[in-house]
Amino acid sequence: MAAKKILFVTSEAHPLIKTGGLADVSGSLPLALKKQRHDVRLVLPAYPEVIKGAGKLQTVATFDIAAAPQPVTILEGNLPGSSVKLWLVQCPVLFERNGGPYLDESGRDWGDNALRFATFCRAATEIALDQAGLDWHPDIVHCNDWQSGLVPALLSLHDNRPGTLFTVHNLAYQGLFHGDMRHALQLPDVLWSMDGLEFHGQLSFMKGGLAYADQLTTVSPTYAAEICTAAYGYGLEGLLNHRAEQLTGILNGVDYNLWDPKNDPYIVKAYNAENVRFKQINKLALQNSVGLKECKATPLIGMIGRFVEQKGFDLMLEALPDLLQQQPFQLVVLGSGEARYEEGFRDMVQRYPEHVALTIGYDESHAHRIESGADLFLMPSRFEPSGLNQLYSLRYGTLPIVRRTGGLADSVVDASDENRKADRATGFVFDKATPAALSQCIFRALSLYQRPRLWRKVMSRAMSRDFSWQRSAKAYLECYQRATRD
Repeated sequence: MAAKKILFVTSEAHPLIKTGGLADVSGSLPLALKKQRHDVRLVLPAYPEVIKGAGKLQTVATFDIAAAPQPVTILEGNLPGSSVKLWLVQCPVLFERNGGPYLDESGRDWGDNALRFATFCRAATEIALDQAGLDWHPDIVHCNDWQSGLVPALLSLHDNRPGTLFTVHNLAYQGLFHGDMRHALQLPDVLWSMDGLEFHGQLSFMKGGLAYADQLTTVSPTYAAEICTAAYGYGLEGLLNHRAEQLTGILNGVDYNLWDPKNDPYIVKAYNAENVRFKQINKLALQNSVGLKECKATPLIGMIGRFVEQKGFDLMLEALPDLLQQQPFQLVVLGSGEARYEEGFRDMVQRYPEHVALTIGYDESHAHRIESGADLFLMPSRFEPSGLNQLYSLRYGTLPIVRRTGGLADSVVDASDENRKADRATGFVFDKATPAALSQCIFRALSLYQRPRLWRKVMSRAMSRDFSWQRSAKAYLECYQRATRD
């Protein structure tokens, strides 16, 4: 395949700014494409954290945008630690403020999110059409989630445009705004229809990507099938079924430069499949650091994530008391989110201080220590478009316990007798999103833990799985090829 010019449009990218898996993808996939000799340019909003972390930047363009409160400036640099060119859309009134990229300091959506990300989309569109004064015309524009959903819609109005690909990372977040907002944003009337940006009278940024992009992807094959159903489609399943021939599920990859126990700077003792006994040193260190009794024989389960209903944390909260009464184990939790879940885990720490440890918030180094020190990693998600922690866990020999949904179903093979005998098993999978089903699966995992020879065999198989970005990048390049206009 000839080298392509790729404009990668995203609202967050690791290591500059991160609220979820989108940042990991945006910080890794462009690097993998660059390694395959493609010309990748990453564009994202100039949030304060991004400007601070991006290093040396220079102003390369300034221009006006419809409905924007001030001219937009393009700052140029490089994604830290790489040669991937970085373009930041600077509009201080919209992006340089305290709080997160989407939420204010109180945790509420910014009231002007429609204007903020419409401005970002228009700036990306100008770059894509080579009308921003940057003297660069991409072959393909890769947009991600609702924050960049207007880009394919706006580009569809132009004949001499690059191909477009739109990736859904989580369909639950759709960028819905009052229908009248289209006037304030000065969006062309031709885009406003039931086949366009209109969604039950509302303006849908997500639908802009789904309806107008040349190709669609989502972050696992199973999730691609799930979002075409009423249970997971959030009212967009009809459109997604209509565009099924253009929809591809590509499982996210892992940056093994960041997530590999053989070279992880955050963990106490490096290890790999050949010297997996060193994992026990990390386990004892983790137990000590969170105030649990140091004991190699006690099974240790880790959980990391956002405390929201999607992630199934309530299933574990409900199941935990009975589980601990029947079989002793330890649980280490890292995360934050809805108050009811935070309070629920605080209560569990009070009731079972010898078994449960909790850290509210997110700490990158602690996340790595949990992955390396735990025996099992729990992800009981109600839905999970791709998931990354289960992929990290496989490489760390921390066997995942997951519900059969989305990327979890595509990446973890249940340790049934049949799969273990065929040397396919890499973790433990359950189907129903109920405390009873979760408990039964955990009991199966704890039972196998008591059989060290079989356990080590499953660990070895898990650690051998390859979910590198090179594999995923190849699949994206095939989609780019289909999306490129002749």
